[in-house]
Amino acid sequence: MTMEPIPPTGEAVTAPVASGGTRQGPVRRFLTGDRQALVGAIVLALFVLVAAAAPLLSPYSPTAKVGDVYGRPSSAHLLGLDDGGIDMLTLLIWGARVSLLVGFAASLMAMLIGGTVGILSGYMGGKTDTVLMRVTDYFLVIPDVPLMIVVAAIWGQSLFNIVVIIAVIYWTSTARLLRAQVKSVREQVYVKRARSLGASNARLIIKHVLPQVTPLLVANTVLTVATAIFAETYIAFLGLGDPSQVSWGKLIQNSLTGGAIFSDAWWAIVPPGICVTLVILACTMVGQSMEDAMNPRLKVGHLSVHRFRLRSFPREPGGV
Repeated sequence: MTMEPIPPTGEAVTAPVASGGTRQGPVRRFLTGDRQALVGAIVLALFVLVAAAAPLLSPYSPTAKVGDVYGRPSSAHLLGLDDGGIDMLTLLIWGARVSLLVGFAASLMAMLIGGTVGILSGYMGGKTDTVLMRVTDYFLVIPDVPLMIVVAAIWGQSLFNIVVIIAVIYWTSTARLLRAQVKSVREQVYVKRARSLGASNARLIIKHVLPQVTPLLVANTVLTVATAIFAETYIAFLGLGDPSQVSWGKLIQNSLTGGAIFSDAWWAIVPPGICVTLVILACTMVGQSMEDAMNPRLKVGHLSVHRFRLRSFPREPGGV
């Protein structure tokens, strides 16, 4: 009779530790597993802090003329002056407040509308699903720029109207995404078991469906922040924003209407555009990383080009 070799003590001890050590929660995977997530979170946090501390960080008043029109960058004015002789660095700091406020507020409103519609449509099914999806399709095909012009002409140009119109336009993608996810969750065994035990629809949605789709909803909301900030920028650029508020889009619009290009005043156009680009990239990086960390199935569910490679097969002897 042969004896099976007994594994060394070290292997028996280290194997469970290794398997347990690699088990990480979503937050830890998000913070330590992806460098682009850290970079995006740091950049976004810096902009939020600058916007929150605008009264303390701005060197001048955002309405005070402190020099010549389109004054060049100097030690006193690091980013130069705009078409009104106002310090550009001060305007960028105060503009961050409005742009980020509109972006986050519109995203939260779109999340509430789209999340509610998507969950109800996916869970209830039947006529409810049909009606809600037809409404979603109608909003999906509405052209955004003409709608913005109509809203600005009827309701007036204000930050609240901008937030509402952005949320009304961009809630549809959230609704369709959550509807597909909820349809999959409601067919799970534990949901059917809870339903057979007499659980109400409200309890099933709150206790079982909502926790499963919340990670996807949060990640999609962060991605929507980038879209909302970009939408606010071109709304203000078209002259449909609040004229009493300073935003990055308003700065770009003022520089173009004030003839910054003809005056070679690049500092009046480039810095606001860079700020918009950095925030959009940061939100995209954070949103995609959150989606991967909170829903690991996406890593294997999405096909990626870099996962495929051509393999060379050995030739037969004497083959061509």
